[in-house]
Amino acid sequence: MPHLPCHARLVAAVTVTVMLALPAAAEPVLRRGNDGEAESLDPHKVAGAWEDRIIGDLFEGLLADDPAARPIPGQASSWTVSDDGLVYTFTLRPDARWSDGRPVTAGDFVYAFRRLLAPATAAKYASLLFTIAGAEAFNSGTVTDPEAVAARARGPRTLEVRLAHPAPYFLDQLTHMTAYPVPRHVVDAHGDDWTKPGNIVTNGPYRLVDWQPQRAVTLTRNDAHYAAAEVAIATVVYLPIEDRTEALKRFRADEIDTYPQFPARQYRWLRANLPDETRVAPYLGIYYYPINIHRPPFDRREVRRALALAIDREIITERITGVGEVPATSFVPPGTLNYRPAFEPALGWPAERRLAKARRLLAAAGYGPETPLRFVLRYNTSENHRQVAIAIAAMWKQALGVEVELFNSEVTVHYNALQHQDFEVARAAWIADYNDAQNFLFLAESSSGKLNYPRYANPDYDRLMDQAALTQDPAARGELLHQAEAILMHDMPYIPIYYYVSRNLVSTRIKGWVDNIEDRHRSRWLSLE
Repeated sequence: MPHLPCHARLVAAVTVTVMLALPAAAEPVLRRGNDGEAESLDPHKVAGAWEDRIIGDLFEGLLADDPAARPIPGQASSWTVSDDGLVYTFTLRPDARWSDGRPVTAGDFVYAFRRLLAPATAAKYASLLFTIAGAEAFNSGTVTDPEAVAARARGPRTLEVRLAHPAPYFLDQLTHMTAYPVPRHVVDAHGDDWTKPGNIVTNGPYRLVDWQPQRAVTLTRNDAHYAAAEVAIATVVYLPIEDRTEALKRFRADEIDTYPQFPARQYRWLRANLPDETRVAPYLGIYYYPINIHRPPFDRREVRRALALAIDREIITERITGVGEVPATSFVPPGTLNYRPAFEPALGWPAERRLAKARRLLAAAGYGPETPLRFVLRYNTSENHRQVAIAIAAMWKQALGVEVELFNSEVTVHYNALQHQDFEVARAAWIADYNDAQNFLFLAESSSGKLNYPRYANPDYDRLMDQAALTQDPAARGELLHQAEAILMHDMPYIPIYYYVSRNLVSTRIKGWVDNIEDRHRSRWLSLE
């Protein structure tokens, strides 16, 4: 399987190539290490946090993120909401422009929403905007007329959006890359090549200068952006580095200024030697193992629950990750707004009781010392993921006699396999796009498509999620979501492992970095000494 370059001679080659691509003027250059290679720069074609970092610099939605990742006016300067919570009317700012100078219009957002939801686009994140009336029916093909999507341009600068149900998190959703506009005039002219350097037109604080796959993505300040005068850093270079140990070496060598997810086993050393550069903070995210429930024997709930019960999560968080992560016994992390997670008590039982139950469940499915369960555990390339996988495979072997083959691939290949159900058990993670339990639980809805890696479908679960979507009272809505999560934890298509903390390496010459629960840090808010 292909692996990102990490040898010294390749690092040198990348550095020379990137420097050749940069402006000659001595303007600030921010070098951001990124933990994956972007599959695309099309906001409708990707789903990874490593892609969102770049795309969030290039594009901007109706709302944007402030330094603490709180929603603020973006391309829209203001908005109103109807009394029933269903109709949102946005007024676009008069100076909203694409990087080629054309105005950003309400029609651009209508076009983008329809494109995202069109079945032909095959957008991985289309379900995020099912909050819009008609969106789900259009995306599923039940309705073929794009006019069914209830987003209307009431003039060049007025956009009206009608929701399928009240959604208190809708404004938060609009900060996500899924809700960004795309330039129809460029997409029509270049088709799938519209995001290539020389073709792409953006509306965010930055524009694309160069993209060398597996090497670097270079951005420069977009002078057409309404806040260009406030953007302190002229050039941003994203360097894909999946090997976290290599990333730490390059950070110490002053080759990169930031990196997400430093190697956990180095935390003590970092805290002692680079305390000001080592940033750890609470984070809305879960590390979990999805199970392909359509492949025997994983179609049997007792097999899935046995595997979940045999994992000692405290060993994982204390001895392997060790940066303050919390053992997970629910799918929705604690601290989620207006929500009480549905914890699975059995995952927190003492080891002896938990393992005895796991052995009984697996024996009931026909597996034991004479007939061991065998399968492949997939994970994406990372020393941390490898260590976690080795530890969990050893736990399964010791407690249940399970024989596990480990298989790793780079991040894009790995998640493509998950989205196409080419796995048995795999490593995955979900980081909140907005602070609401629905943003975790929607993954298990039968309508969530490729993001529902196990293709889990439970009518009772879907019914509760639908009821919650129609409920405006926060307490009643939270209780419905809690009941849905209890079903999910009982069926166990996902094995929760631990809740994340964010852990970033940030050079002390960077100013304006604010730790936040969504770990979102747009380059427009940063400056360099």
